[in-house]
Amino acid sequence: MKNSTGASAKSSVNARAPALKSELLRLLAEKKRRFDTDWLPRYRPYPRQADFHRAGADHRERLFMAGNQLGKTYSGGAEAAMHATGKYPPWWQGRRFDKPTVTWAAGVTGLATRDTVQRMLVGRAEAVGTGTIPGADIVGLVAARSTPGLIDSIRIRHVSGGTSTIGLKSYEQGREKWQGETLDWLWFDEEPPEDIYTEGLTRTNATGGIAWMTFTPLLGMSEVVRRFLSEASRDRSVTTMTIDDAGHYSPEMRARIVAAYPAHEREARAKGIPILGSGRIFPVEEAMIAVDQIRPEPFWPALGAMDFGWDHPFAAVMGYHDRDADVVYLTRAFRAREQTPLLHAGALRAWGDWLPWAWPHDGLQHDKGSGEQLAEQYRRQGLAMLPEHARFEDGSNGVEAGLMLLLDRMRTGRLKVSRHLDDWWEEFRLYHRKDGKVVKERDDLMSATRYLIMMLRHATLNPAALELMRPEPQPYDPLSY
Repeated sequence: MKNSTGASAKSSVNARAPALKSELLRLLAEKKRRFDTDWLPRYRPYPRQADFHRAGADHRERLFMAGNQLGKTYSGGAEAAMHATGKYPPWWQGRRFDKPTVTWAAGVTGLATRDTVQRMLVGRAEAVGTGTIPGADIVGLVAARSTPGLIDSIRIRHVSGGTSTIGLKSYEQGREKWQGETLDWLWFDEEPPEDIYTEGLTRTNATGGIAWMTFTPLLGMSEVVRRFLSEASRDRSVTTMTIDDAGHYSPEMRARIVAAYPAHEREARAKGIPILGSGRIFPVEEAMIAVDQIRPEPFWPALGAMDFGWDHPFAAVMGYHDRDADVVYLTRAFRAREQTPLLHAGALRAWGDWLPWAWPHDGLQHDKGSGEQLAEQYRRQGLAMLPEHARFEDGSNGVEAGLMLLLDRMRTGRLKVSRHLDDWWEEFRLYHRKDGKVVKERDDLMSATRYLIMMLRHATLNPAALELMRPEPQPYDPLSY
């Protein structure tokens, strides 16, 4: 009887096996479908991508310059999906829209828009709903007539209950096709011609909307790039991202990718640096000055240097001087906009209250509110400001002389910079001249570094390090005399 019952149960399971297998496969397929059609909650930006998104809270125009295949289009598409759906993750610090938006996203040609922007937003033609916009939130798609497979517009469900619209455009349509509409935001994937960019930006005037670009600067110092790098405006923000910032590549893969690019394109394709030609102030390979980790010796003196600023950032650096080898090691960098000396000093005191500080000649100017010299305000906050502003030993303080001194140190291996100082490296890569003159934009950390080199003779040992170096007292032994 026992054997008969067991055999009967086994027979029943075997009979149900095809149905169970079919149900399991259906559940696995449904799990994969939900996974593929709901990317947005899983988007976790790298630090440079997060910087780009964060800048949208304060800047109307943004440029994300990055190397090829580093995730710049993914960042643009993820932000587009968030604004269109109103679904912002807990970590989001950028601009928010609390209502449905009317917008455009564009590429160079209709084909390029279909294969990059459209694919990023809604997925490939055979898998609609697998892009950054959650498949369940896509209400409808309207096909374009101009290019096979191209979508003209996407209608997206917004969390407020309304419907957002994203129209897909291309630069090849010409400026006239970019007129008329009023937009909440605008995404340019790849660099647009100047007239297209300004016409598109005009579409956001009435709404106080935003525009962003994601591209690799293969056109060099174009008018669009120059607009962001050389024309002062609080409305604009630039974020750069290099292959070293992309966590999905191993060091070996990065080396192979960079080596495969033509030499004249490596900095643009791997680091997102526009080809500045003779306009670049420090035409030096980063490998010559970048170091992963610096362990300063206790007998190396140190110096801090600052560049004052308010609407353009305040900046500060710290460096150690190996006097035996005459090598300067930059270990810290700080940059902040629209903060007071109280806040700056609070951050910098953590570097050491013993640290002497070099400062520029404008520190002698009096604050219009208090009538107190700028340098004195920082001295009163506990920073050991040097008694005189930055100058060479002969009393001069020429900018060009300081730049040449820096360049000479870079080329001879006598300046090393910690690789993790992202803000410093961003300025270094974009520091350039226009018509022979230094462009005074995004140069704050470069200026602070120049002051540090000019005043290196005032570097001081850390008193705590001196104590460690002091020999232990020996007990008195009369027989030793």
